[in-house]
Amino acid sequence: MAKKVRVLVIGAHPDDCDVAAGGLAALYVKHGHVVQFVSMTNGDTGHYQMGGGELARRRYAETQQSAKVLGIRYLVRDQHCGELMPTLEARKDVIRIIREFKPDLVLTHAPDDYHPDHRYTSILVQDSAYSVTVPGQCPLTPHLRRNPVYGYACSWVTASTSFRPDVIVDLDAVMDKKLAMIACHESQWYEWIPYNQNCLDEVPRGDAARRRWNEKRFRERLKGFAIQWRDLVVAQYGPDRGKAIQYAEGIQASPFGAPLDQATIRRLLPFLKG
Repeated sequence: MAKKVRVLVIGAHPDDCDVAAGGLAALYVKHGHVVQFVSMTNGDTGHYQMGGGELARRRYAETQQSAKVLGIRYLVRDQHCGELMPTLEARKDVIRIIREFKPDLVLTHAPDDYHPDHRYTSILVQDSAYSVTVPGQCPLTPHLRRNPVYGYACSWVTASTSFRPDVIVDLDAVMDKKLAMIACHESQWYEWIPYNQNCLDEVPRGDAARRRWNEKRFRERLKGFAIQWRDLVVAQYGPDRGKAIQYAEGIQASPFGAPLDQATIRRLLPFLKG
């Protein structure tokens, strides 16, 4: 096969990569490429009954279960949730992460997403672009000879007002994988998020019932993304297939890395129309 594409997804919290780009990750792995997820915080405030080290350990375990679904690596940085800042030290950490993985494509949050941890993760990734190619920056970690392509990943309508995908990817064939990864984050999608949305009493008892309940909610919400960008889906896949696609994820090119032109899209997303 052609050279394996290396994809690095950097999210703010221990389930963000799964939600934003879990389908893309599943497609890459299905076609023999290499994916790594990174969470810039340990998620230690994302609950209503537990927190601190206990919650951080639980959420780390959830990421590792998620990683097993696809057979990928999932890194979690030891940074308090809600306290991430675009500091020099954090930027150096991101530079090292990118250099060590040697990605062709780096995906992260939109720069104006709703959560400060999301926005600062986006800034850190943007600020690391180009610097990953500079030998004098973080000199103990070998620099990259070429800047990767950077992009913002999204799978549903968020509070970002700027996000507009340059590439839409059909997820219908891998939605089960994405949902299986999301289901690993039990502390979030069965506990914290329902509590925060005032619907905790709606969560059924029993693992199978909870998972069916959560998958139904996710499927309904994720369908909205393909509907919102239906014109782009149809333009990319043609009217027959484009109108039938239910689930999709999008990538908006960032101006801070290598250009995402049509030749690069064909190289980095070889499964796009497959």
